[in-house]
Amino acid sequence: MTSASVTVPKKAKPGLYANINAKQERIKAGSKERMSGKNDPDRPSASDFKAAAKTAKKPKPKKK
Repeated sequence: MTSASVTVPKKAKPGLYANINAKQERIKAGSKERMSGKNDPDRPSASDFKAAAKTAKKPKPKKK
């Protein structure tokens, strides 16, 4: 039997909002983390949020 190279599509990285939500869930679960402060250099900038909004999926219309 020969081994065939199969290309597996890579999963996209979780987005900005997914990372924020995951951190909030960890905080609720009791981790000692805390959200970034207002002037923290690691905090996402306004341009990061604008870029995330451009890649957001449109909500599907609800069926009646």
